[in-house]
Amino acid sequence: MRVVALGGAGDMGRYVVRTAVKYDFVDEIVVADLELAAAERVAGRTGSKARAVAVDAADPAGLRDLLRGADVVLNTVGPFYRFGVPILEAAIDAGCHYLDICDDWEPTLAMLELDSRARNAGVTAIVGVGASPGVSNLLAAKAISRLDAVEEVITGWGLSGTDTESEEDTGGEEGETRGSEAHQPSAAIVHWMHQCSGTIRVRRSGRFEDVKPVQEMLIDYPGIGVGTAWSVGHPEAVTLPLTYTEIQNSTNVMVGPRFLIEAVRALGAAIDTGDLSVEEAAIQMAGPVPPELREAEASERGGVRLPPLFALARGRRGGESVDVGALVLGMPAGGMGGATGVPLAVGLSLFAQGRLEKRGVFAPEGIIDPDADFDALAPLCSPAFGSGRELLAITESGGDGAAGDVA
Repeated sequence: MRVVALGGAGDMGRYVVRTAVKYDFVDEIVVADLELAAAERVAGRTGSKARAVAVDAADPAGLRDLLRGADVVLNTVGPFYRFGVPILEAAIDAGCHYLDICDDWEPTLAMLELDSRARNAGVTAIVGVGASPGVSNLLAAKAISRLDAVEEVITGWGLSGTDTESEEDTGGEEGETRGSEAHQPSAAIVHWMHQCSGTIRVRRSGRFEDVKPVQEMLIDYPGIGVGTAWSVGHPEAVTLPLTYTEIQNSTNVMVGPRFLIEAVRALGAAIDTGDLSVEEAAIQMAGPVPPELREAEASERGGVRLPPLFALARGRRGGESVDVGALVLGMPAGGMGGATGVPLAVGLSLFAQGRLEKRGVFAPEGIIDPDADFDALAPLCSPAFGSGRELLAITESGGDGAAGDVA
């Protein structure tokens, strides 16, 4: 199998490459990046299966030429609200299967609209196969499967995951700053600022609504208690109700210290008033944390902390109201890079096993078997788990009035 890792020298792409190259079914992995020198460094450390090429994701003709003859492209080029749709269109035109880590809801909906075009081309495309979206969607599917009827789904992720640096990235070659990006914020931070400004789409009372982001929510998580989270724009909030049409309410939330949320809210407001661009806000967000905010962080410690990656489904079973929470007990090492990139490579392995044979464009929950995915992810976590069952913790409340572990 010939695989193209688009953005393969980036924070997420490096982890995709180093994971995918270990699969026996991968004959060649093309590390494709805007910066050839960075791609060559990654390819050089990856082994004989890898080769580096330079490609501009904003060049559709160049993308099509690169993808012709490839079996699968793994796309980590963000922000996806700029690059998601045109890259998928190039993959479809080239007849190349496609998986990505798209975390913006707007292009996710636009890419799902390319479904018939992909089916006619014989292409399978899965949008959002990272941590959130990706693992979070499949956690939601696991929680929903324990209900007779689902009414509400909340997916959430922790802000600690915005740090892309890992121990293996510091002080060495892997931690070098990419030349042209030395003074640019990461695509992940740009995405975050975009989804914390303007309006976001959520499901409320059976209808999609566009609302202001960063709204405080109290979430009663089974077996943990009531914790605080804040709404943010993400694909899960819109794709899960498209798959599970009975969902009345769907929101994606972020979990983190209040001082950081207030900083995010202030930057979002500055974007909305035109005082800052999304990129300028991202630069400020990526800067060092002022000492006074670190003091505020210390003063906030304590209380109930929601899980760093979870799904909560509320509905009915046997005529009674039941809440089901699903979380992972571990994720791959490497901060956000590992937590996002490794699940994308796992998606590739499921494709190679013939588990993703439907053609068209899908959100993860529309095509991926959660049990197969978690079984494949479990041994790649740190620490490693023997199976998906060991990796997950599923708890319930309601029904008989108790909360407990049912995994």
